[in-house]
Amino acid sequence: MGTKIQPLAQGGGALKRNLGLWAIVGLGLGYMTPTIVFDTFGIVSQQTNNVVPLAYVLALVVMMFTAVSYGKIAGAIPSAGSAYTYVRESIHPNLGFMVGWTSLIDYILLPMVNCLIIRNYLEQLIPGIWPGVWVILYCIFATSVIYLTMRGTSNLNMILITFAIIVIVAFVALVWTQLARGEGAGTVLSVQPFLHGGVEFGAVLAGATVVCFSFIGFDAVTMYAEEAKHPSIMPKAILWTVILGGVIFLISSYFTQLRFPDWHQFDDASLTDSSLTQIGDVVGGRVFQIVLTSAGFAATLASGLASHASVARMLLVMGRNNVLPRKTFGYINPKTHTPTFNIVLVGAICLFAMSFSLDLIASFINFGALIAFTFVNISVIAWFAVRKGLRRTPRDIVRYIVMPLIGMGLTGLLWVNLSADALIGGTVWTVIGIVYLLVITRGFRRKVASFDENEAVTGYNKVPEELAELDDLDELREPAGDR
Repeated sequence: MGTKIQPLAQGGGALKRNLGLWAIVGLGLGYMTPTIVFDTFGIVSQQTNNVVPLAYVLALVVMMFTAVSYGKIAGAIPSAGSAYTYVRESIHPNLGFMVGWTSLIDYILLPMVNCLIIRNYLEQLIPGIWPGVWVILYCIFATSVIYLTMRGTSNLNMILITFAIIVIVAFVALVWTQLARGEGAGTVLSVQPFLHGGVEFGAVLAGATVVCFSFIGFDAVTMYAEEAKHPSIMPKAILWTVILGGVIFLISSYFTQLRFPDWHQFDDASLTDSSLTQIGDVVGGRVFQIVLTSAGFAATLASGLASHASVARMLLVMGRNNVLPRKTFGYINPKTHTPTFNIVLVGAICLFAMSFSLDLIASFINFGALIAFTFVNISVIAWFAVRKGLRRTPRDIVRYIVMPLIGMGLTGLLWVNLSADALIGGTVWTVIGIVYLLVITRGFRRKVASFDENEAVTGYNKVPEELAELDDLDELREPAGDR
């Protein structure tokens, strides 16, 4: 259980194991952007007929089943790469490549989305300046921080997330006081945010598909599996990220819904773009509007850092496996212990935020995420029930077959509500991946390159039998020496 897995890479460097449980959870929460609930609240409130918290509950239930699957497979295969690695090791390398390729559309575009949001914030704050300036400055800053040190990135992320959460707590306190005075719904306790006469399940499901975007990030923490102080903390980090993120979203949306019980209260801008600024102005005037906007900026910057770092690690694993050119994508700088080429590449891609719109990019992201969620559930069945033969007792059947199937079914509900743009864009990207796979496998006559046994993460076969039996959070204890 104490094995330190340190895969080597081009350049002789290795990822450094210096991230504890809460550092990884913080990166996951940063990726999830806690203040996003205020940005999308007006849109989702209109879509669900004023039951935004119910949409979050539905999304959280879906995510919890999938998070459990992530926890199980991450404990068994403690390597970076997320769904790409899990599918290639549990099912087939070629299918793993396709899942990794498809989910890249999520991982690569999310840093650009954060760059776009920050550009929009700064445009509103300081109008009259060419927006490209903000994009360039952001890309230089984020790329430099992540390039130099993962530990420093984690520390900065934690500061930004802490600030955002403090502001959310202040928001809840202000709204509580106003509700007690009879403003908004006029009560602190009410079932109206979850159930009333005008609720339609189809509309709530469509809203859940939108807010599902908020939960993207819990799976990204698996990218730090080779930088965790001990592999055994990964399942716990995944579950805590989902639980804490879900609690933040539910509390924030509940009090916002009570303060804004009718979506007609929002202006046109809040119903088509972001409602954060209007919410801040109504709840606390101009001063709190600035504070809430600052929190949104901080949370978005934290998400930008976390998403940028995680996609760089996914590209690293694909490079290490030779499905992308190894000399470049598989390189780890021996001084910084970071995949520097990948980090710079992602920073360069973010520069396209000067030209693209937020709606266009955001519409593609859920496609890649739902592909990953679906196949991780399948991987649990393939690894534990098929490969390990854990299907002979009722307990094993429930844990390794029934629960992943439920996770797949619930994810399927979100698939149904994906936008046409997401389906078209995702399909085009998938076809490109299939053509590339045809080339590198010579018409599917061979598997994509496997791990080099001298450099691979082969240690995962030595720990899964113990980790796979751990289900409860209390059992997933971080070794004392690694806290």
